[in-house]
Amino acid sequence: MNLTTLLAQIVNGLQTGSIYALVALGYSMVYGIILLLNFAHGDIIMVGAYVVFYSVTKFALHPLIAVLLAVLCSTALGVIVEKVAYSPLRSAPRLSLLITAIGVSFLLENGAQMLFGADTKSMDPMVPGNLSLGPVVVSKAAMITIAVSVVAMFALTFLVTRTKMGKAMRAVSEDMGAAQLMGISLNRTVSFTFALGSALAGIGSVLYLCAYPQASPTMGSMLGIKAFIAAVLGGIGSLPGAMLGGFIIGLLESLISAAHLSMWKDAVVFVVLIIVLLVRPSGILGHKTQEKV
Repeated sequence: MNLTTLLAQIVNGLQTGSIYALVALGYSMVYGIILLLNFAHGDIIMVGAYVVFYSVTKFALHPLIAVLLAVLCSTALGVIVEKVAYSPLRSAPRLSLLITAIGVSFLLENGAQMLFGADTKSMDPMVPGNLSLGPVVVSKAAMITIAVSVVAMFALTFLVTRTKMGKAMRAVSEDMGAAQLMGISLNRTVSFTFALGSALAGIGSVLYLCAYPQASPTMGSMLGIKAFIAAVLGGIGSLPGAMLGGFIIGLLESLISAAHLSMWKDAVVFVVLIIVLLVRPSGILGHKTQEKV
């Protein structure tokens, strides 16, 4: 493999990793607030992808309008799922929430299959064309994807650390009971967290279509699992960790594909998860926690 090919593969890996990172950010925020692994998060991306597909291909809307609709629909769906499926079980054992999340995931997948069919829907590339960076030729979609993910990371960090709602999110994450005693609305904070995470999923669905212009009912399943692995690798609950984990997973997949071992890339990702859980369960940027018994 020459240097030009290696650099191109690194850019491709960063593009894929940016998508994983955006989804992992949603995982980390929700887990940080209510300790829920929202396995339906990947399927919200699937819904956003279908919104973009039908907006562009069936209704001939401008791509920017389609993007806005995808983000709005994903955000609304995330809030509805939280209110209907998770909020009534907030005081239930954590296993009940986990089973419910898996059930919601299957519901969304099978519902999409009934509404849109089981076949894959293909569309024209949303961002055609390439850019030349010296000897390396990269797609415009890759550069936009990387830029959007980095901007989203900084914007999210600013929101969590500098705004009133961000302080409320951190307070609820630290001690839910004490936060309520201090006058913080638990329902509003949790709903905002789900809305924000789902909005990131909507953006992720658009970036996914930029890289792979097709939508299917099960597209969010493996994407969500890999984003979860990225969140665990970086340190679930850590926003910079989610970003770092997404980039690592994306680069790892790209380099394995470049070595003509594409059939092994999913297996390697799961091997990485097992190694991380054995060696450093808290993740690269995660912090060890002590639980009182």
